[in-house]
Amino acid sequence: MKDSRILSTFQELPPTATRRARAGTASREAAASRALVFNTCQVGVVLRTVLFVQAVVLVASLFELRGAAAWFSGVVVLTGAVQPSTVIWLLVVCALKRPLDRLPRRLQWAVAITLGALAGLYGCAMLYWTGMLSPAPWLGSAAAGALVSAVLVASLMWRERARMPAGATARLAELQARIRPHFLFNSLNSAIALVREEPAKAERLLEDLSELFRHALVDAGENRRLDEELELARHYLAIEQVRFGDRLQVEWQIDETASGARLPPLILQPLVENAVKHGVEPSPTGAVVRIRTERRAGVVVIKVTNTVPAGSGARGNGLALDNVRQRLQLLHDLEGRFQSGMVDGVFQVRLEIPV
Repeated sequence: MKDSRILSTFQELPPTATRRARAGTASREAAASRALVFNTCQVGVVLRTVLFVQAVVLVASLFELRGAAAWFSGVVVLTGAVQPSTVIWLLVVCALKRPLDRLPRRLQWAVAITLGALAGLYGCAMLYWTGMLSPAPWLGSAAAGALVSAVLVASLMWRERARMPAGATARLAELQARIRPHFLFNSLNSAIALVREEPAKAERLLEDLSELFRHALVDAGENRRLDEELELARHYLAIEQVRFGDRLQVEWQIDETASGARLPPLILQPLVENAVKHGVEPSPTGAVVRIRTERRAGVVVIKVTNTVPAGSGARGNGLALDNVRQRLQLLHDLEGRFQSGMVDGVFQVRLEIPV
């Protein structure tokens, strides 16, 4: 087998299939647009929101610049009123995220902006009641809160659309549903060669190939369970075991308590495929591929490692790793971590995913 990549390259579809694919893409995009758009509970969202609001405060304070001391005092006062209001807005939207996501788009905007106006009034009331602001600009505060919340809602919706834009959908479809002919043909040829001499082995190979295709071609949702991704990797490695024989050594260290972690679909298989391509394929003696999962408190750690020829296999273009990194970031934001590199002659890929 000359090519082990199974999830690559576009192939032309007939017109009917193209129309179905477009309809399926449209339905998936519509579903994705409602998939927890208002998830303001994430650490990354909170951090960026607080920093953005603080930047607005710093700029707004410059309009009445009367010396560094006066400016700093104004920033402190405004921060004390604005940031609590911002945190309250984030908490309320987080609590209402599921009801909000079920509303029509116009009502989502209306509710979120109304909550922003109320948060602005709350901040103004804090300054007024403490005697730091008189007279109180109630209308201006409500308008400012509504404007800031509108910007935040727009950024949240843009962030959700970034998960599955038209271009990314096409690239994801390429990774998920395009089968390289060499992999299919060589796998079938391997099965044919085994039919007479080792029929049971040929049957297992075809079963693994069937399961691999079933997972690869199924319409993927927003994420999958870790145990499903591990099962897909097992089928892939079982097929490659027929190709490489003893050259491919696989070691599994699986923590069953980590099986419920959520992953972007088809994110683990490219890492295993990458290990086979750069570790086993170029080495006449083969390599060891290790897959390890472990749950540590609220984080699941996934490691895929492979030995490489003489400690330094041929470098690839990094597209598979970049794709995994970007998709993990889209799903888990700052709470997900991705690391890769060579350590003591072993190439390691490490993922950290919140439970």
